[in-house]
Amino acid sequence: MSEQYAFILKAKTRPEMAEAFETLFRAYVEPSRQEPGCIEYHMLRDKADPSLFVFYEVWADKAALDVHSALPHMVAFFEKRMDYLEREFDIQLIDMLSASSANR
Repeated sequence: MSEQYAFILKAKTRPEMAEAFETLFRAYVEPSRQEPGCIEYHMLRDKADPSLFVFYEVWADKAALDVHSALPHMVAFFEKRMDYLEREFDIQLIDMLSASSANR
């Protein structure tokens, strides 16, 4: 059986690109949640630092995330990510210790 693939991703945007980044990724949240293999997908914005975005994602397995990452809009963003970001993503892999709340 495949193990769930979960992580917290921090995206520190350039201050002048924060609104554009939010607009771009807000449009991706619901479609991402509908993808096969997506268990949890949340986009958050830091209240103290509005240029810091946090993504909490849980996928059925690494293969499901790989499919998501290979979608044309994700590939296009990744190629131009540094137009938006102040620094590379900070990705923290995590283990799920509780059941998903997505189906409640």
